[in-house]
Amino acid sequence: MLSRLFAPKVKVSAHCDLPCGVYDPAQARIEAESVKAVQEKIAANDDPHFQARATVIKEQRAELAKHHVSVLWSDYFKPPHFEKYPELHQLVNDTLKALSAAKASTDPATGQKALDYIAQIDKIFWETKKA
Repeated sequence: MLSRLFAPKVKVSAHCDLPCGVYDPAQARIEAESVKAVQEKIAANDDPHFQARATVIKEQRAELAKHHVSVLWSDYFKPPHFEKYPELHQLVNDTLKALSAAKASTDPATGQKALDYIAQIDKIFWETKKA
C-alpha cells in the first residue's frame, strides 16, 4: 500500500540530465580563447615570473575547455546525433587532443587549432538544436 502511495504519478523522460538550455559550446570557446590569449601574452613578455603565472592560468583554462567539450560529448550529444554526424566522435577526440597540445604549449597556433575544432563542434551543436 505504501509503495502505491509514494509511486510516481507521472512518468517523464528527458533528452539530457538537465534542460538542454544549460549546454553550449560557447563555454569551451571562451576558455580556449583565453588559452590562446595567454599564449600570445607569454610570447610578448620576457619576465619569467609573469610567464610562470601565465602558464598556470593557461593550463587551468585548457582543462576547463576540455571539461566543457567532454560534458557536451557525454551529456548533450546522444545516439541520434552520432548517427546523423558520424564524424562527431572523432571531432570531439581531436578537439580534446588539440586542447591538450595547447595546454602543453606556448605557441598560439595550438590554441587556434583548438578553437577551430571547437567551431566545428559549435556548428554541429546548433544544427542539433534546430532539429
